[in-house]
Amino acid sequence: MKRQVKEHNVIMKRQVKEHNTIMKRQEGKIDYELYCKYTRVWIPDPEDVWRAAEIIKDYKEGEPILHLKLEDESPLEYRIGPKDNPLPFLRNPDILVGENDLTALSYLHEPAVLHNLKVRFLEPNHIYTYCGIVLVAINPYDQLQIYGEEVINAYSGQNMGDMDPHIFAVAEEAYKQMARDERNQSIIVSGESGAGKTVSAKYAMRFFATVGGSANDTNVEEKVLASSPIMEAIGNAKTTRNDNSSRFGKYIQIGFDRRYHIIGANMRTYLLEKSRVVFQAEDERNYHIFYQLCASASFPEFKDLALTSAEDFIFTSQGENIFIEGVNDAEDFKKTKEAFTLLGVKESNQSSIFRIIASILHLGNVEICSERDGDSCHISRNDPHLTHFCRLLGVELEQMEHWLCHRKLVTTSETYVKNMSRKQAANARDALAKHIYAHMFDWIVEHVNKSLHTSSKQHSFIGVLDIYGFETFEINSFEQFCINYANEKLQQQFNQHVFKLEQEEYMKEQIPWTLIDFYDNQPCIDLIEAKLGILDLLDEECKVPKGTDQNWCQKLYDRLSSSVHFQKPRMSNISFIIIHFADKVEYQCDGFLEKNRDTVYEEHINILKASKFQLVADLFQDTNKDGSSSTSSSKSSRINVRSAKPTPKVPNKEHRKTVGHQFRSSLQLLMETLNATTPHYVRCIKPNDEKEAFSFDSRRAVQQLRACGVLETIRISAAGYPSRWTYPDFFNRYRVLMKKSDMTVGDKKLVCRNLLETLVKDPDKFQFGKTKIFFRAGQVAYLEKLRADKFRSACIKIQKTVRRWLQMARYKKIRKSAITLQRFGRGYMARRYAEQLRLTRAAVICQKQYRMVRERRGYLRVRQAVVTIQAFTRGMFTRRIFQEFLLHHKAMIIQKHVRGWLTRRKFKVARNAAITIQCAYRRMRAKRELKQLKIEARSAQHLKKLNTGMENKIVQLQRKMDDQTKDLKTQNEQLVVAKASLGSEVNKLQKELETMRSRQGDGGQLTSLKDELEKLRAELQEAHAHRKKLEEEHSNEKMRFEQRVEELERENSLLKSEKEKMNQRILHHSKSTEDQESSASQSVGRVQAELDEERQRYQNLLREFSRLEQRYDNLQEAKFQPGHRRNNSNQSSLESDSNYPSISTSEVGDTDDAIQLVEEMGVEKAAMDIGVFMKLQKRVRELEQERKRLQVNLEKMEDQSKRKGTEPKMTSEQENADLAYNSLKRQELESENKKLKNDLNELRKAIADRASKNSSSNELQDGYNLLLGQLKAANEELDVRKDEVLILRSQIVTAAQQKEKETTNHIETNNLPEWTNSKKPIDKEEALRSYHGLCESKKLLEAQLQSQARKHEDELAAFHTQVELLKDDIEKKQEMLNHTMSLSPEAQVEYSVQQEITRLTNDNLDLKELVEKLEKNERKLKKQLRIYMKKVQELEVSVTAAASQSTTAKPEMTRQVTVQRREKDFEGMLEYYKEDEALLVKTLITDMKPHAVSATVPCLPAYILFMCIRHADYINDDQKVHSLLTSTINAIKKVLKKNNDDFEMTSFWLANTSRLLHCLKQYSGDEAFMTQNTAKQNEHCLKNFDLAEYRQVLSDLSIQIYQQLVKVAEHVMQPMIVSAMLESESIPSLAGVKPMGYRNRSSSMDKDEEGPGSYTLEALIRQLGQFHVVMGEHGLDPEIAGQVVRQLFYSINAVTLNNLLLRKDVCSWSTGMQLRYNISQMEEWLRGKNLHQSGAVVNMEPVIQAAQLLQVKKKTSQDAEAICSLCTALTMQQIVKILNLYTPLNEFEERVTVSFIRNIQNRLQERNDVPMLLVDTKHTFPVLFPYTPSALSLETLHIPANLSLHFLTRV
Repeated sequence: MKRQVKEHNVIMKRQVKEHNTIMKRQEGKIDYELYCKYTRVWIPDPEDVWRAAEIIKDYKEGEPILHLKLEDESPLEYRIGPKDNPLPFLRNPDILVGENDLTALSYLHEPAVLHNLKVRFLEPNHIYTYCGIVLVAINPYDQLQIYGEEVINAYSGQNMGDMDPHIFAVAEEAYKQMARDERNQSIIVSGESGAGKTVSAKYAMRFFATVGGSANDTNVEEKVLASSPIMEAIGNAKTTRNDNSSRFGKYIQIGFDRRYHIIGANMRTYLLEKSRVVFQAEDERNYHIFYQLCASASFPEFKDLALTSAEDFIFTSQGENIFIEGVNDAEDFKKTKEAFTLLGVKESNQSSIFRIIASILHLGNVEICSERDGDSCHISRNDPHLTHFCRLLGVELEQMEHWLCHRKLVTTSETYVKNMSRKQAANARDALAKHIYAHMFDWIVEHVNKSLHTSSKQHSFIGVLDIYGFETFEINSFEQFCINYANEKLQQQFNQHVFKLEQEEYMKEQIPWTLIDFYDNQPCIDLIEAKLGILDLLDEECKVPKGTDQNWCQKLYDRLSSSVHFQKPRMSNISFIIIHFADKVEYQCDGFLEKNRDTVYEEHINILKASKFQLVADLFQDTNKDGSSSTSSSKSSRINVRSAKPTPKVPNKEHRKTVGHQFRSSLQLLMETLNATTPHYVRCIKPNDEKEAFSFDSRRAVQQLRACGVLETIRISAAGYPSRWTYPDFFNRYRVLMKKSDMTVGDKKLVCRNLLETLVKDPDKFQFGKTKIFFRAGQVAYLEKLRADKFRSACIKIQKTVRRWLQMARYKKIRKSAITLQRFGRGYMARRYAEQLRLTRAAVICQKQYRMVRERRGYLRVRQAVVTIQAFTRGMFTRRIFQEFLLHHKAMIIQKHVRGWLTRRKFKVARNAAITIQCAYRRMRAKRELKQLKIEARSAQHLKKLNTGMENKIVQLQRKMDDQTKDLKTQNEQLVVAKASLGSEVNKLQKELETMRSRQGDGGQLTSLKDELEKLRAELQEAHAHRKKLEEEHSNEKMRFEQRVEELERENSLLKSEKEKMNQRILHHSKSTEDQESSASQSVGRVQAELDEERQRYQNLLREFSRLEQRYDNLQEAKFQPGHRRNNSNQSSLESDSNYPSISTSEVGDTDDAIQLVEEMGVEKAAMDIGVFMKLQKRVRELEQERKRLQVNLEKMEDQSKRKGTEPKMTSEQENADLAYNSLKRQELESENKKLKNDLNELRKAIADRASKNSSSNELQDGYNLLLGQLKAANEELDVRKDEVLILRSQIVTAAQQKEKETTNHIETNNLPEWTNSKKPIDKEEALRSYHGLCESKKLLEAQLQSQARKHEDELAAFHTQVELLKDDIEKKQEMLNHTMSLSPEAQVEYSVQQEITRLTNDNLDLKELVEKLEKNERKLKKQLRIYMKKVQELEVSVTAAASQSTTAKPEMTRQVTVQRREKDFEGMLEYYKEDEALLVKTLITDMKPHAVSATVPCLPAYILFMCIRHADYINDDQKVHSLLTSTINAIKKVLKKNNDDFEMTSFWLANTSRLLHCLKQYSGDEAFMTQNTAKQNEHCLKNFDLAEYRQVLSDLSIQIYQQLVKVAEHVMQPMIVSAMLESESIPSLAGVKPMGYRNRSSSMDKDEEGPGSYTLEALIRQLGQFHVVMGEHGLDPEIAGQVVRQLFYSINAVTLNNLLLRKDVCSWSTGMQLRYNISQMEEWLRGKNLHQSGAVVNMEPVIQAAQLLQVKKKTSQDAEAICSLCTALTMQQIVKILNLYTPLNEFEERVTVSFIRNIQNRLQERNDVPMLLVDTKHTFPVLFPYTPSALSLETLHIPANLSLHFLTRV
């Protein structure tokens, strides 16, 4: 607490003093007009350092009090004194708050810098800020997603001021200046412990490793990064301020070659804190490696180290906390070991290192016991730790035990051994431990340098200095002294560099140069390192035999008290004070001498030199490490790099260098190196001491800002002209202050000059440079105030005018309303009067009518009474007359009935008597006839009559059946006619519909169409009714089929019920279909996404393969020899889906002799028999089909014989004809078989003679063995086929005989009744025989009836099927009609026509498919016959030619010429010699230029190559196919490698490669690829080879070319995207200009006037158009071109969005408007090129939403909800980043509040977004090559003469 109060008081005093100093320097320059009402200022504050306030009363010069109001609205009277309390600092406008560069602030002073850093750190969480040439980095104590590879890619190649501040921007600036200026660079990272120096240096090295990766496979960049975990393990430790504090300084030089690839690195270290090895303060740790090794002690390889927990060792447990939160020491140890292995440290050396570290721990636990006298001590012999120490280091236990307690004194004459006290022995032990660790540290550094060293020549390097910052503690010792001394040197170099840059800027702009007074710390440096300075006095005291720290301190008081930077403390005599550039520091002298001497006893070193372990002995040998270390540095470096801390010599020698001297020398070497390079500064700030994430302590931050030189930079800049504007920017920003007359001047410089001279009266406030205007501090704020006043007055004028207009409009509205009210009031009064008059008149009328009604009612009542009386009277008289008439009528009825009864009774009596007489007579006649019938029944004539009647009945039944059959046929014909008429009506209707569609008929035509449809429907119903009537008549005539019909009807009803149920289910399920559709669409999307991911993974693997192949090609040339496959003949004969015909040797006879003959003649020329073999294969297929056909006929015959067992058959001529045909067919096959056998034997003999002349080839041995196996398999199959044919023949003969017998029997049976009838005398036996004959005939008739019944059943079933089909058709038509009626008239016509066209199209397609199949089979048979004949002729000619020609001739061409000689038409093939293949590839691929074939058919080289492949397939030359395809693929790869940055060439070969791939598919013979072929194209299909593997290779090659094409296009567009999309003003005068900082005006920027900044949106769209035109000219498929455009638009989106997320200056409303306009222009381009369906617009959705986000309101919760629903394509991190970066361009816009951003974050928590800030610019969509067959016929292709392909012959 006391320390904090002390520091606070010091800060306040220094703050007030500096404030006074600054204000004194600005005396005479203060503009008191600025201190007016509403001006905001900064006042000192004890808590927050600086506090904001606002002036509430104008201040006048000389007033003692300034009236202020604090932010909490409390008033304050701030006293102003001329000496003690000057005027407070002015605040910057709100528009400048949060700037990327502190130098862009109008007022440059400490409170402005502190406030800007605080705002950037706490609100948008920006940890990086520029301060001139310095990058200020504040440790966030949190993991930020801003260091990924995509961020590195975003910053790579960008200018430093274009992007938001970042460590990568500094690294890119260094890398760019190294490449442009060819000057070595340095990045100096400094800051106090815990500020993040090590992490910043690590990220800088990662950037260099990513951007400048090694050109070969040495992986130097990985080794450079691997050195970090090693150095952190052995050089970093936990302190109270930092969990991973670097306890040493290091300078890493990363070497680059002339192409600026990393080739090596070198590391120098400074001042390792060795005291930490033996002592740690509370809550601190030793170096990480000790705890890592203890955490891994349980590993088997570390059992012999005898380690336990770190708590058990003194050297690791003094801090009382051995753990670090969130750190796993065991895992870190694994990483350390992996880093050792990667850097090439052997396992034996690693084991030795770990043994040394473990021995140090054991040495610390060695217990030293004091003797009684107190002047001596001893160590127990049983001390286990000493035993382990000696064992691990390989030294003798007794010697070490002795010399740890004794020391040797050497004089000139004698040597003494002296006892040491316990304290002295403990100090010696600790010194030994520190010495061992220091030597091990140096050894590791040396070996790291060796592994990073390269033999290549180093062209340049970039150094990264990670060094401790200024330190001050309660107790400061030798380490703090050296650290602060180093910071003094670095601060001096920093001041000089800043001063130099300012001077260069002024001289470049030709501004009058005036000396700037800045703090020079050279006196302080002289105090430390000058002659008789602090270090010299310290070395001198170290040489004194009995020198002490007190004596040295007194010397300092005596010698240095005159220096202004040296002070003596008031209350101490053993300390001194040095006034550093950052603060006063009091150093305690205790321990200075001992630490400077770094004493280690010689006896201990000698024992270690004698170690039995080589590594331990080598550590302490007297070697000159300066020389050895220097060899590790690059020879081409300008500064000779050597070890920063050489190994000490023998301690007793007087000329041994002290630690202070070594540090001064190494520091001097470092300064020389830095001065020889261009430095870049990174200042790390620790925001708080509690390590809380994003917590800012202003007091600690100010202290560090002063210590690191940031404020000094600000002060130097503020002393001159800190604000600088280019003339165009100044003109655009402040043209609102100009007059209209000034705007007419063409020279912007002159306009700006006139404006400034008018606005600023003091000429010293600004200066005009060549390209910029320089302003004093505060002048930009003054101009902003004038601009704001101008805008404010303009706003007031606009508001005044608008308000007047609103009031006038309101007055007019009120006046109009009053007039309206008056009009309506007067009208109301008039209407009321008129209503009264109407009511009066109505009352009069009502009275009149009432009186009339009353009188009329009285009259009517009297009249009604009179009428009633008359009616009753007349009724009485009428009823009396009716009663009399009724009585007379009843009497007449009674008389009528009595007379009728009497007559009927008389008739019945007479009829009964007559019937009785007739019955008696008829009974008598019947008895007589019965007797006569009994007599006649016994005679044979009666039987004859009975038979005659039965025959007549049978004949009648037959006739009736024939009539019914004829009627049925007639009805069927009528149905066919009706159907035809309906079809004609449909066609007529279709024509009428087409006519109606063409003439665009009106509603009347639609009505007629409906009438026609109704007529058709009626006719269909009539036909259906007629059909039912016929069925009913037929069923009535044949009653025995009624039951079956009923069953069918029941089944039909069941089916209908089931159909209704199914309809109900469909209706029920249709409701849930919508939900299922959404889930189905989601599942489809998921499946599509999985397919895309799978395709993406495959193409990523393919990209990796191409990359590895590229690297392999860089090392050596390799030939690509993929194989291709031919289907095995034996396989094709067994597989039904093969394209090859099966093999049958039945034509050739027995093949055993053939196989034996082949074995005798050899395998080289016997392969020529493959053509005959293919012919046999086809013959087997034909015989197999013939066998199947015969088998089917046999089965039919057997079935007929069973069903018609006793049916009489006539011996038809057709059966005899079939038998004759079969015999003729068999004889023909046998003769053809014999002929083929003879031909084959002759061919074999010829081949055998030819083979005997030539030696056999081993290469054909395997292939011919396969052929022999196929022949054997064919032989076995032949035997099986022969047996089957014999069996079929025997069955056919048996069936024929059986038919003959049955025919004979039937004839005899039929003749029997005739014979019986011819005989007149008939006896009993004959009657029985005739009776049996009748029974047989009856059975025969029954069989015929049954057959007829079966036929009728079949016909009935067919009719039912037709009825069902008609029903379905009618239902479908009914549904169609209902659907049509529900549509609009135009839609009805369209729908009807469409349905009819669909039906006709389906019918045409079916017919076309049938015709194509027939034609295909015909062509295939003809072609096979032609090919086989040519093969035979070819073999004959080749055999004949082989005997007459020499071996030097070209037999291949001879054979080809023979084949070609018989061709008359061009078959779309090209023939070439094998020797011309290289020339073909060279002409078509290697030397081909796209413009050479620009006027011909697109993809001409692909067509030519495929035609050559076709010919090689035609002649069955697999080697030629393999060679040509392999050469083609390799040549394309070489061409693309040579032209890897040529878009035109890449597009050309992508089009040709894909076209060649499509040709291989289109002509492969696969039906899936032949659906769109013409008949001629189907004839050109490949016959012999399956090139599926080559298709896969070409597909992979196409993907590689596509990826290269996209890469080339992205490389061309990369520098254009940001400028065109974000920076160019597509809408003029929309974008505003803000003040620029130092980075935007730095001379190191690599931007020319005609450079990337000149790209516009038109240029980007023009470039896209060029890409699209080139792809179209080369014939690239539109689908592929669309995918290329889609990928390019994704790249545009990614680069634009990443820059938007990394640039604060473009996150504004105007940029959003410009971006929306630019995107709309690109969408218009897509629509113009018909590419809007390619998915490119979807890829731009994130940028579109980002632009909308910049434009929407950002205030209320409704705005937050709208933003969340709007930005669905952006992640939460991206939305929050844009809101944080949103910057108003003027004071009328408002910043986004922190609460609003928190609201957005809370709303977006539900999203499961990937934690991604930047878009992956290297992401590539999986490419899909759709199959697009060519409509070009190969035979019509013309080859231009300019291609010089004369060696190709058309075939």
